[in-house]
Amino acid sequence: MLERLLLKLGKDDKGSATPGWYALSSISRYAIWILGIFIGLSYIGFNTASPAVMGGAIGVGVGFGLQNIISNFVSGIIILIEEIVKVDDFVDLQSGVMGRVAEINLRYTRVTTTDLIDVIVPNSEFITGRVVNWTLGERTRRMHIPFGVAYGSDKHLVKEAAIAAAKCVSSTQLGNDREPDAWLVKFGDSSLDFELVVWVGADDIATPGRTTARYLWAIDDELKKRGIEIPFPQRDLHIRSGTLDVPLKPN
Repeated sequence: MLERLLLKLGKDDKGSATPGWYALSSISRYAIWILGIFIGLSYIGFNTASPAVMGGAIGVGVGFGLQNIISNFVSGIIILIEEIVKVDDFVDLQSGVMGRVAEINLRYTRVTTTDLIDVIVPNSEFITGRVVNWTLGERTRRMHIPFGVAYGSDKHLVKEAAIAAAKCVSSTQLGNDREPDAWLVKFGDSSLDFELVVWVGADDIATPGRTTARYLWAIDDELKKRGIEIPFPQRDLHIRSGTLDVPLKPN
């Protein structure tokens, strides 16, 4: 009840709770649970006011394997207070989990992948492991879209095609020194390797696979318009002729 009230009070213009109010509502829920446990223990005769009793209870809990639970609980408080990860942030964890943060509790965080799969991540992973938060401070991101063309292609024409493709995709952010560009990055085995460098917004950051596919589709269209070939892998095979002397066996 109190949690829902705090979430309602903290709604922003978009109808979702701001990070501060969300943290307060989550902490209040667990505070009420802890208070209820204390009241229940007092009711059945435990002296919860004694530091020795409380220290012994905590020690017994830790000894029975609650280290991970306590670690996740403390990590959850740190996450909510410091706001290193917020609801709707797009994160990439060291464990390989990537997706949008859907819910933060004091014991776990629910991350929803681009395939709408919910992954329950212990909060300690956000504190002890590497976390890439793509939307922590900046709501735009620069993406590198790799593609290759055949040797002998006009690199200036390739750049023109890539920039034209970027401007055809609605995801592209323009202006503020964030114009799309094309870089020649490598002389590959079978192709000249380019990268389309383009800035995209927060909604497209959360779906990197789909966003990359849209740019590749547009690049293919623009290259075909200009008659630029996308090569197949190829190898040169050199055969050296020679003679093989085989001794003849007598009849």
